[in-house]
Amino acid sequence: MIKKWISEFVGTMLLVIFGCGTAVAANTYVTSIYGVSLPFTMILIAIAFGLILTALVYTIGKVSGCHVNPAVSIACLIDGRMSVIECIEYIILQVLGGIAGAGVLSLIFNSNASLGANGYGTLSSLQSITTPLIAFVVEAILTFIFVLVVLSVTKKENCNAGIVIGLTLTLVHIFGLPFTGTSVNPARSIGPALLTGGEALNQLWVFIVAPIVGGIVAALFYKFVISDTVPKKVLEVQEDEVEEHDYDEDDSEDDEVVEVKKAPAKKTTRKTSTKKKD
Repeated sequence: MIKKWISEFVGTMLLVIFGCGTAVAANTYVTSIYGVSLPFTMILIAIAFGLILTALVYTIGKVSGCHVNPAVSIACLIDGRMSVIECIEYIILQVLGGIAGAGVLSLIFNSNASLGANGYGTLSSLQSITTPLIAFVVEAILTFIFVLVVLSVTKKENCNAGIVIGLTLTLVHIFGLPFTGTSVNPARSIGPALLTGGEALNQLWVFIVAPIVGGIVAALFYKFVISDTVPKKVLEVQEDEVEEHDYDEDDSEDDEVVEVKKAPAKKTTRKTSTKKKD
């Protein structure tokens, strides 16, 4: 379990360092110094988040599952992939990792003024339309599709899971960056907001609650709509009634899967009466 804790802590820290670090470098330095347009820097940030998550999936994924996101852990809990205690432990380590990542960025850039914190209103590129409600809805929808993809591609071992998950994170960032800076991850938002303070900290609740709501809805949707919904039919027969059947190639054409469950044979008891002889 300690290896899982370390993996989630380090993984979330690296996600913040590379993802939020690219956002700070692109917005603060590249745009202001070289006058690069916002759409170009948005693509850079989206790709950075997608690439670092892809790298993490293929490294720590085999140890902890590479959740690095409380919304993903809660979704896995709902889907029965982990216990409540394990989920709480994951979330604690993820939040601590996010704070540590923000601390590293503060040290690198020698400032707490801009650490890639999420926001709406005056903190958004689309100030005129990004109200608290719009920010909440956008974050919930983006988290929904992201978590849904994560649950779908990780149900069974899949060598392409990391690529699919990374590309999905890139996609949601491309859409969400102009609105909120794209969180879809409470741990990613908590660290930068705590160290930045001010309005970013006041708006933090949206980027905690909305991703969790989106993740819960995604888990329920996956569990009741996407996951295996056609149960096998079970025929319970008496053991002494099961007849041998030669498998024929034509049998493979049957669409219906039937599982035969043997039940113990019925026992018959004979009553015997003893007559008293005269």
